[in-house]
Amino acid sequence: MAIELLQPTATPNLLFASSSVCPAEASTLAEQLQAIHYHFFPRAAMKVASVLLSLLLRMSILASSQAVEPGFASSNDTFWLQAIKHQGKSAYNSDATYEVFRNVKDFGAKGDGVTDDTNAINAAISSGHRCTSNSSTHAPISRVSRTYLVSKAIIAYYYTVLIGDAKNPPTLLAAASFTDIAVIDANPYLAGGQQWYVNQNNFFRSIRNFIIDTRLIPPENSGTGIHWQVAQATSLVNIHFYMSDAPNSAHQGIFMENGSGGFMGDLVFDGGKFGMWVGNQQFTVRNVTINNAQIAIQGVWAWGWTFQGLIIRNCSIGFDLLSGVGAEAIIDAKVYDTPIFVRTPAPSNGKLVGSLVLNNVHLHNVATAVGVVGGAVVLAGGAEVVIDSWVQGNVYKGNNPVGKFNQNLVQPVTKPVAVLSSTGEIFGRMHPQYENYHVSQFVSVRDHGASGDGTTDDTAALQAVLNKFAGTNIIFFDAGTYIVKSTLTIPAGSRIVGEAWSIISGAGPAFQDQENPQVVVRVGAPGSRGVVEITDIVFSTVGPAPGAIVVEWNIHESELGSAGAWDTHIRLGGAAGTNLETEQCKADTGQDVPKSIAAFMALHLTPSSTAYLEGLWVWTADHELDQDGTSLLNIFAGRGILSESQGPVWLVGTAAEHFFLYQYQFFKARNHYVALMQTETPYFQPYSDNFPHPFTLSKQYNDPPIPPNLQQAWAALVRSSSDIFIFGAGLYSFFSNYSKACIDTRDCQTHILDIDKASSSVEVFSLATVSSRFQISMDGVGVVNEKDNNGTGFASTVTRWSN
Repeated sequence: MAIELLQPTATPNLLFASSSVCPAEASTLAEQLQAIHYHFFPRAAMKVASVLLSLLLRMSILASSQAVEPGFASSNDTFWLQAIKHQGKSAYNSDATYEVFRNVKDFGAKGDGVTDDTNAINAAISSGHRCTSNSSTHAPISRVSRTYLVSKAIIAYYYTVLIGDAKNPPTLLAAASFTDIAVIDANPYLAGGQQWYVNQNNFFRSIRNFIIDTRLIPPENSGTGIHWQVAQATSLVNIHFYMSDAPNSAHQGIFMENGSGGFMGDLVFDGGKFGMWVGNQQFTVRNVTINNAQIAIQGVWAWGWTFQGLIIRNCSIGFDLLSGVGAEAIIDAKVYDTPIFVRTPAPSNGKLVGSLVLNNVHLHNVATAVGVVGGAVVLAGGAEVVIDSWVQGNVYKGNNPVGKFNQNLVQPVTKPVAVLSSTGEIFGRMHPQYENYHVSQFVSVRDHGASGDGTTDDTAALQAVLNKFAGTNIIFFDAGTYIVKSTLTIPAGSRIVGEAWSIISGAGPAFQDQENPQVVVRVGAPGSRGVVEITDIVFSTVGPAPGAIVVEWNIHESELGSAGAWDTHIRLGGAAGTNLETEQCKADTGQDVPKSIAAFMALHLTPSSTAYLEGLWVWTADHELDQDGTSLLNIFAGRGILSESQGPVWLVGTAAEHFFLYQYQFFKARNHYVALMQTETPYFQPYSDNFPHPFTLSKQYNDPPIPPNLQQAWAALVRSSSDIFIFGAGLYSFFSNYSKACIDTRDCQTHILDIDKASSSVEVFSLATVSSRFQISMDGVGVVNEKDNNGTGFASTVTRWSN
C-alpha cells in the first residue's frame, strides 16, 4: 500500500492506496518466529497489490515534446504527482472494485492544523479489508494538506509509501495530548509485546517529504517522530523533525529497536533528547544533520552501520554507543560545538569492545573526539581537528592471518578519485522527485497502450513509449505489473518514475534457456552515454526463467551520478503473479527444481557502465509474501550482482540475498564505493553434493572457480579488480540446510568473502560476518578466522583489511 501526503500551494491533500482482502487465516507470526533472529518468514497472508502513490486532482497528462531539462514548473504550479492522472492497477487483486488511489479528504481529513485528522487518515489507510498483522504486495493510497494535527499514531501498513509534496512539505503536528509510540508507527505493538509484523521481514516501506513536529507535547513526555522498526527495501528521505530542546526533553526523532535494514538519507533533526535512537542489524545513513539534541545518535545495538555525510551541531554527545554496538563506520562528518563526538561504554584495553572507524571527520570546538563513559579520553579533539583515518579494532593486511588491534590513527586511505565529489567527499545524490517539473512534462505508459494487468504482453507498448519520449519527457509507470516477453531497452535520456513500485516482469520462452541467457530489461544500449534515472520500480520474472538476466546496466553517466536508480529493487519469487510460490517452490524433498528457477542473474553492470544505486534490494525470496505468508521456498537464482564496470559506481545501502553462486562479484572492476553491502546465503544450502547444480558455470559471465568442498554461495568476490572501497559490509550465513545449529559453532559455511591476489587497492572497513569460519579468503584459501574477531557479540567484526 502507498500513502502520500502532498501539499500544493493551495490546499494540499494526503493520498494513498491499499491492498486486497485479508484471508480468514491471517494472524501474527510472532510465536513461530521468536526463535529466529534474522529475516526469514513474513507476517501472515495478504494478497499483494502494487502499491500506488496518487493525488487528488485527476488531470489529463499533456504530452509534450519539450525537453525534460530543465523543469519549468512555477512556484504556483501544483506538484506534478498531485496533478497527474492516476489510473494504476492492483494487478492480482481479485476484488475488481478495489480502490488503489484514495484521498483522505474523502474520509473527512481537514488538514487545517486545528481539526484532529488522525481517524480520517487511519481510516483511509485501513479501509478495503487491508490486513494488519500480515505482509502483502498489492495496493496504494494518497492525501493532501498543509498541517495535519494528529492525536494518535498514524499506522503505516505493510507495503506503504507516504509522500509529501516535495515542493512544500506538509507538517504532521502531534497534539499536546499525544501519548502513542510515535507520530508514524511502522510496526505497532500488541498486548503481550507482540507486533503486527516480524521486524526482520518488514519490507517495502518509504516515507518522503515531511515535517514532523512534536513540540506541542510537553518536553518531559516521550514524543517520537517515527517508529521505524523495518527491514530491507525501506527508506526515509527528505524529512525534517522538530522536537523540544528543553533541558528535560524526552523527545526523539527516530525510534528503532530492531530490524534488518535499510537506507535513510537527507534528514534534519532539531532538538530532542535523541535525534536518532537506533538498533538494527545493519543500516546505511547518508546526508543527515542533527542540531541541538542532547545526544545526536544513540546506538543501541548493531552488527554494522555506515554513516556518510553527517553534520552535528551543538549537541552534548554526537554518538553514544552502548555495549551491543558491534561496528560503526563514519565517513565525511562535520561536528560543531559538541563536547564529545563519540562515547563508548568501556575502554578497550587491547580488547575489541565495539569496532569503530572514523574517516575524514572534521571537528570544530569538540573537546573529545572519542571518549569513554566516566570521562576517560581515547582520542582528543580540539578547536579545529581533522581526523583522516582512525580505527578501533582488529586490522589485517593481505594474506597475513594475524591481525593487530589498533586504537589509533592508521595509514591514510586512498579512495578512488572517481567516486569523490568536487569537495573531496564521497559523492551522494538524493532520490530525484522532479519537484521543478510541470505535470505536462510527464507521460503515462498506460496512456500509450501499456496495460499493467499482469498478463498482457506489454513489451511493444513499453518500448514504443520509451523510444518516443526518452530525452523529452519523464515516463510515468502507473501502478501495475507490466509483462515483457523479450528484451526491453531503456534508452539513454530516460527518466522513469514508478508508482510505489510498479513492476516490470520478464516472462515466457525467451528467458528459459540458461545456456543462452537473455536480458529482461537493458538499461542503455551497449556503449551508450547520458542520463538514466529510475525510481520506485521493481524488476522481476515469471518463472521458470533460468535464462533471465533481469537487468543489464550499460549506460555511462554524462555527468557525476546522472545514471542511477533509487528505491528500485529486484524481487524474484514469493509474490503473486511470479509463478514462483508455494505450488512450484515449496521447500520439500519432492520439489520440481526446474519449475523453481527464477533467474540466471539479477543485475549485470557491464564494463562501460557507471551507476549510482541507492537503496537497492536484490532478493531471491526465501518465503512467501502472499498466500499463507509463511511457507519456506526453495527458489533458485544463479547470480546476484556482477559488476565489471570501470566506474565510477556507488552502491549505497544495497543488499543481495539468497543467490546460488554469489551475491556480489566484482570482476575486472574499478572505482567502486560500496556502503553498506549486506548479504545472506540461501537457507537451503548445502543443497547437493553436485554443486553448483542446477546451474552450470559460465565462462561468458566469468563465474568463479569452485574451491574444494565449496557447497554454498559466496557473499562477495573481488577478482582482478582495483580501487574497490568497501565501507561497511554485513555478510551472513544463518543456516546449513535450514538447520541453525551451526550458529552456535559459528560455521554455517567455510568461506564468505574472497579477494584474489590479482586485485589491488582494495580496502574493506567495518566487515561484520555471521557464522562463516573464515571472514576473508584469498584465492579460495581462508585467511581471517572469525574466532579471532567475535568479541563484539553475535557478529564477528574486522575493522580494516587492505591488500
